[in-house]
Amino acid sequence: MQHGTDKTGPARDDVMKKELRAEMTRDRSLRTVEERELQPAGEDQPEAVQAPGASFRGGTPHGMSPEDVAVRSELAQHLGRSMYPVDRLTVVERLVRDNAPDRLIALAKRLPEGERYGNVQSIAQSLGLGTEDLRD
Repeated sequence: MQHGTDKTGPARDDVMKKELRAEMTRDRSLRTVEERELQPAGEDQPEAVQAPGASFRGGTPHGMSPEDVAVRSELAQHLGRSMYPVDRLTVVERLVRDNAPDRLIALAKRLPEGERYGNVQSIAQSLGLGTEDLRD
């Protein structure tokens, strides 16, 4: 048994980090036993499929089209969360100030006057975009 301290100083720590990083990024195996090395899939093996015969919708909620999701997402990105409740004029000003695309500004100008919006969802509903259907 060995007694003593094995503390190292900050300079030695940096040297040890560099040595370890070099060892980890070297183009060779770090395993000592060759049998434990990962093997590539064989060329004759079929490609894995997550759900054969199933079609994935790509995360689009029920009641919305991918375009509705994209527009609502872009609106949320440019408007942020801290400005609600807002009116039409504030939405348009914020989009212009944030250099939002012209099509978003044109959409915001179609919002009805005199209404207040509590979130992006209410703005999307007012614009006639699809919104999620709540499931029971």
